[in-house]
Amino acid sequence: MKNLSSCLLISLLSANTFAQAEKVRNVRPPLKLTEVAVKHEERIYKTTPQGKLNLHFSLPVDWKPSDKRPVIVFFFGGGWKNGSYTQFVAQSDYFASRGMVAASADYRIESIHHTKPDKCVEDAKSAVRWLRQHASELGIDADKVVASGGSAGGHLAACTALIDAFDAETDDKSISAKPNAMVLFNPALNIDEIAEARNLVGDDLVIARAITPTRFINANTPPAIIFFGTTDKLKEGADQYLAKAKPLNLRAELWTAADQSHGFFNSAPWTQVTTRKADEFLMSLGYLKSEPTVKVAADAPALMQK
Repeated sequence: MKNLSSCLLISLLSANTFAQAEKVRNVRPPLKLTEVAVKHEERIYKTTPQGKLNLHFSLPVDWKPSDKRPVIVFFFGGGWKNGSYTQFVAQSDYFASRGMVAASADYRIESIHHTKPDKCVEDAKSAVRWLRQHASELGIDADKVVASGGSAGGHLAACTALIDAFDAETDDKSISAKPNAMVLFNPALNIDEIAEARNLVGDDLVIARAITPTRFINANTPPAIIFFGTTDKLKEGADQYLAKAKPLNLRAELWTAADQSHGFFNSAPWTQVTTRKADEFLMSLGYLKSEPTVKVAADAPALMQK
């Protein structure tokens, strides 16, 4: 499995596309989607041989441990190799301002922990389980858990819903790692096909297939909203996702941004527009009430097409 993280998703995005997405994320000024104050806390959710992993929480100012609020957990992008929880802090703060408990998750990555994508999947599942396990002290509703993320992080969010393997030995398997809904920003969903096109063989190909979300769509797959730029090659995976979801009568929404590439959601106006669409999706599920508060230009919602 030595080639999987360096050769699969990074080459999959292409060097230029990946570099552009990383540049946007790493050099952009701090982004705010709300002026409402929120509280921040950190909790260790997992101790691994490579170190401790945190959930970085954004909490409503009136949050109490006895609450029972919906929760959303974000997983950052970076090809399973790079990245930081800070990518989704703006969205996390926004959904906390809307009354949810929100968290941005650490997980093991190759550049720091010298691990491979299977450990990323394992950690994402551990994070969802930990949230449910500690629902009574976190003030959350264990039946309203949303998994979200971008690119490789979107892949991980989808894996929590669809991949049954790669459970941590220390996890309580009696607690479900499957979220109740997904909010996915240009996720890698069909990595098996891309791995085959890249001529991966042996264990690399076996693992790629085992962590490919589209292979495991079933009648119990939770509702999902997916965002993509139309020039992003990874969009093929989302098209396949919808094609498999439709005959199962699953709720799956694909929203596209014309002429936008991978990582488009990291900059304005797309950050605001995708956040608003995600808010509306969660409202439709009953997880949020009242109208979205994120500020967007009057014509901005028309920028995305379903």
